[in-house]
Amino acid sequence: MIKDNGGSSVQVTHAGRIRRRKASNEVPADAGQTIGKQLLVNDKNKYRSMMIRAYSSIWMIGGFIFVVYMGHLYIWATVVIIQIFMAKELFGLLRKANEDKRLPGFRNLNWHFFFTAMLFVYGRILSQRLVNTVATDKFLYKIVANLIKYHMVTCYFLYIAGFVWFILSLKTKMYKYQFGQYAWTHMILFVVFTQSSFTVANIFEGIFWFLLPASLIVVNDITAYIFGFFFGKTPLIKLSPKKTWEGFIGASVTTIISAFVLANFLGRFQWLTCPRKDLSTGWLQCNPGPLFTPDNVTLPAWLPEWFPWKEMHVLPVQWHALGLGLFASIIAPFGGFFASGFKRAFKIKDFGDSIPGHGGITDRMDCQMVMAVFAYIYHQSFIVAQSVSVGMILDQIVMNLSYEEQRVLYGNLGEIIQYRQFGES
Repeated sequence: MIKDNGGSSVQVTHAGRIRRRKASNEVPADAGQTIGKQLLVNDKNKYRSMMIRAYSSIWMIGGFIFVVYMGHLYIWATVVIIQIFMAKELFGLLRKANEDKRLPGFRNLNWHFFFTAMLFVYGRILSQRLVNTVATDKFLYKIVANLIKYHMVTCYFLYIAGFVWFILSLKTKMYKYQFGQYAWTHMILFVVFTQSSFTVANIFEGIFWFLLPASLIVVNDITAYIFGFFFGKTPLIKLSPKKTWEGFIGASVTTIISAFVLANFLGRFQWLTCPRKDLSTGWLQCNPGPLFTPDNVTLPAWLPEWFPWKEMHVLPVQWHALGLGLFASIIAPFGGFFASGFKRAFKIKDFGDSIPGHGGITDRMDCQMVMAVFAYIYHQSFIVAQSVSVGMILDQIVMNLSYEEQRVLYGNLGEIIQYRQFGES
């Protein structure tokens, strides 16, 4: 109960408080035109905003380094926590308090689908590593083998249970809202799990393939902010009015250089480069392979005589890192532009307010998601050696033979088998 200017009492309802909180995160429809005239370089409160953003960034980077130090399982657990926060922010984006009051338990259905999707995705990714972890224990191995065998059917019936739950919850005059929420939930699951599953796959291929791409996005984001803060004069894109060409170009150059340097530094630690084949937490040791074995590269003769180095020790993976750096600086920012357009469509400033100066978790993960997918595809396409079995080779050979040649081949193989059986007897 509060009093207005005339002294009369006014009751503030729960729905009113929710609307007021949402209003603080909303931007007017013409905000793009207004903000477009207020570049970061001209913002009067930019130093205060910079300090808040820097303080939050230090905490995030410090926490990120600690989690990476702890190892694969802790990084995966962090990804799961981030997914939960992202889903929470996105579930609340189209939520209407009045409708939810008339649908008790309807929010729980969203989380049912979320955890079903989590079980399916991570069961597929980590099943073989779970088997490797319990392989020495016959009892646990049998349990895990059965869980993996019936994993898909379990997830299917969990989803069907949610589907039936949704149908039974339908109410008259609420169909449009309920079906809209059902479709929105599935889109969130697609965005969150399809892309973050690549992140988890990168982690277990070697922390290097997770850490380097993620670090490049952080470098690009920070340097774009700094260059735009001090030099930004030319607007880059209407979807993000405070983004400038100066920030974009400066961040691109810095990110590509950082990719080459960071790859050399990170590539020298075995516990970062070794793949994790099980779900244990011990430190890893492995043969680094040719990608992480230093090569001597002679520098060009046209360099001035006062230049101190005549040759450099370069890891071959550094040349691949340049490709990652190029993508992180030119293409990955479009994930942020997409998120900006999405927020403009819903007239909100940020997806949340969990990180001071940055917005919500989703605001920080937009570019990371795009980068994780590219890093996985690049690794599988250009780094991982394609394994070809003897059976695949024989099948290809046989397919290229004529019918008569295949008949002769199988006849000869039959004679060899009979000869061996006769010799053994």
